[in-house]
Amino acid sequence: MLGCLGATAAQALLGREFRSTKDRGRPVDRPEGRIIATAHPASILRAPEAADREAESAVFLADLKVMRELLKA
Repeated sequence: MLGCLGATAAQALLGREFRSTKDRGRPVDRPEGRIIATAHPASILRAPEAADREAESAVFLADLKVMRELLKA
């Protein structure tokens, strides 16, 4: 399994049609293996409001938990 942090990394592997706001946190099976993408941590820090940073952090952590579970499988 490969985890991508950010849209740039994900698009390099999954194609330009990948959208991190829509497709993040869901595994994609490819011939080279399973790939899952999430936001880049720096993007969370750039959110202008504290509430937005907290919400994005929660989604980011949920994505990491998905990755952890996939690694256990």
